[in-house]
Amino acid sequence: MFNMIGITIFSLVVLFFSIVIHEIAHGSVALWLGDSTAKREGRLTLNPLKHVDPFGTIILPAILLLVTAGQGPIFGWAKPVPINPYNFKDQRWGSLKVALAGPAVNFVIAIIFGLAIRFIPLPDSLFIPFSLITIYNFLWGLFNLVPVPPLDGSHILFALLPRGAQAVKSFLSQYGLVLLLLVIFFGVDFLVSIASILYFFVTGGKPLY
Repeated sequence: MFNMIGITIFSLVVLFFSIVIHEIAHGSVALWLGDSTAKREGRLTLNPLKHVDPFGTIILPAILLLVTAGQGPIFGWAKPVPINPYNFKDQRWGSLKVALAGPAVNFVIAIIFGLAIRFIPLPDSLFIPFSLITIYNFLWGLFNLVPVPPLDGSHILFALLPRGAQAVKSFLSQYGLVLLLLVIFFGVDFLVSIASILYFFVTGGKPLY
């Protein structure tokens, strides 16, 4: 059985590798589109040391861990995969495809593990890890769709905005970090609610560990 300490530790592990896979998805789609920057710099790997960002991977999760007394949710990010959009074969939609790849892979992982919970009678030793993987991947995918730099949602928004919307891009780029911190500290409950709805929908109403 998992105790709260075990759940917290496993949640951190799940969060980190969900972030790593998310970044690898960005780099892989960029490579498919003709940009090998991430591959050349050795970032298309599951080696965690290649993806650690001092603030996003260590400091922020540690702060949230202390502030929430280990109850979470705990957020963070990895070092962004380097991408050169000028190398893309698809100059019009290449950046959009790369931005969508990260959240998409998180949603796919969440759905796969959520359906396993729904249709396979899992023992607690697997049910708890599977449920954590499901909820955190839904949550991480949703979080990255928030249209605030440097999250993927901002790149998606910028790709879809008309050229005359430069003022919106400038505002979001200038105040992105402030807006991101506001989302982390004041918008997380809303994201958790949506992630929970998706979890219960995919798992058929199974309890969250």
